[in-house]
Amino acid sequence: MSEFVDSLGEVFAAFGAVRAAKMFGGYGIYHDDLMFALVADDVLYLKADEQSRSAFEERGLPPFEYEKNGKTMKMSYYLAPESIFDDPEEARAWAVLAFDAALRARAAEARRRRQ
Repeated sequence: MSEFVDSLGEVFAAFGAVRAAKMFGGYGIYHDDLMFALVADDVLYLKADEQSRSAFEERGLPPFEYEKNGKTMKMSYYLAPESIFDDPEEARAWAVLAFDAALRARAAEARRRRQ
C-alpha cells in the first residue's frame, strides 16, 4: 500500500475507522464495510450523488474519470478538497457527506433488487 493510502486513517480519524482494499489498480476506501471513497494514482475521490454533487461542483472539484474502450467514463466520485488533509473536522464533514451518498446508493440498489 502507498504511504498516501496509509495516511488516510489519520486524515479521517475524526470520522472513524477506515480501511483500504485494492481494486482496479487503485484502492477502495471503506467505513463500516461501505465504500465511500477511492484512491487512484494517490489521488483521493469521495462518493457523490444528486444530493451532494453540488458541494463538489461549487468548489470546482472534478469527477473521477477513466478511459475504457476509447471512451471517457465518469464515476460518482469527485476529487476531495485539499483542505481536508490539514483540517480533521473538515475531513470528517466531507467523509460524512460521501458516506451518506454511499448509504443512499446502497439503499437504492436494495430497492432495485427487491423489484
